[in-house]
Amino acid sequence: MSDFADSPAVRRLDDWDRERLESLAAEYDTPLYVMDLDRVKENYARFSTAFPDAHVMYAAKAHTGKAVLEAVLEVGGTIECAAWGELQRSIDAGADPNELQYTAVNPPDHDLDYATDLAADNPGLTITIGAMDTLERLAERGYDGRIAIRINPGIGTGHHEKVATGADAKFGIPYERVPEVADRVREDFDLVGLHAHAGSGVLTDGLEDHCRAISRIGEMARRVGDEDLEFVDVGGGYGVPYREDDEPLDLEKTSNMVREAVGDLDARLKLEPGRYVVADAGLILSEVNTIKEAPDTTVVGIDASLATLIRPAMFGSYHPMLNVSAPEREAHEVTVGGPVCTSADVFAHDRPIARPERGDVVAIGNAGSYGYELASQFHSQPRPAEVALEDGDARVVRRRETLADVTRVERESGQ
Repeated sequence: MSDFADSPAVRRLDDWDRERLESLAAEYDTPLYVMDLDRVKENYARFSTAFPDAHVMYAAKAHTGKAVLEAVLEVGGTIECAAWGELQRSIDAGADPNELQYTAVNPPDHDLDYATDLAADNPGLTITIGAMDTLERLAERGYDGRIAIRINPGIGTGHHEKVATGADAKFGIPYERVPEVADRVREDFDLVGLHAHAGSGVLTDGLEDHCRAISRIGEMARRVGDEDLEFVDVGGGYGVPYREDDEPLDLEKTSNMVREAVGDLDARLKLEPGRYVVADAGLILSEVNTIKEAPDTTVVGIDASLATLIRPAMFGSYHPMLNVSAPEREAHEVTVGGPVCTSADVFAHDRPIARPERGDVVAIGNAGSYGYELASQFHSQPRPAEVALEDGDARVVRRRETLADVTRVERESGQ
């Protein structure tokens, strides 16, 4: 693992092998997701090395592809899940159910049915609750096993208000109610930990607010008796630099600040990186199909869309872009958009890119996190293929959908 941990702290879009990317686009067509599993392993190992005494779990919601989960497990990782599908996919990838943690957020009945059935044969499974209702529903199902309480610290952090979960009433038990809930859990369940997640996409300059939330978690752990807890889970949210001039997360500083913020504990520290592990391990390859001169800009149409990558439309997110086919051309400021019929389907406005021409392959970087996970069939577009790179080889880990795949559930229902 030490070789992985010594890898560069950030992988820029320029660091990818352009000739390899062009060959992948030619062989597998576009739009195409590409995931570098070696980079996934490097990122997980580097993060774990920065927290040598902590338990580091990969947050599966960032990318639940089987190949990615297998890569995390290969380097000794465990997995945190937020839904029953993630539990099942983790098990399919080879995870021991006794090492999984399920963080329930307003869970539907089928989620709790699945989790409690799984725990009946795997008592090491941990269920994290964020509401008393969830505890009562678990009791109704005869569950009396391992429980962690999700705290709402009242402090949200991250790159966008829609991911600042620490200040959102949807997530976690209100801070001052935690001791009362802890007493209730201890009556009929095994209280093993406390959990919180302040937000997502935190870089070094956002650590102060992030650690203010973490300090509240540590305070509450001592208040409810951390000597009786197995762990204190401060969540994930650790970011990567999306813009070319942003600095990578300073892991040494992060580790020191997190440990100082949480304070002295008998319980073990637990963290849940997701984005940090997979974001810069993935990109999208897309082909230019339209060049249109408009009064105020040049519009470059590509075959990827918000159905392929919704983050720019949902969060206003910046993703680096590179003309893989001709990086030596003079850069022109262009607007890059896809084929979906909405003004939201734009990846970049006035972005300097080596002058695109029809047929060029464009790469969209940092797409490994919440990329394929949020892909859709909007406009009845089949979802793209995904290729994994590992040890110099490439293989398809998700085939490209066909139009028959898009309509299959209707046809199978007799429509």
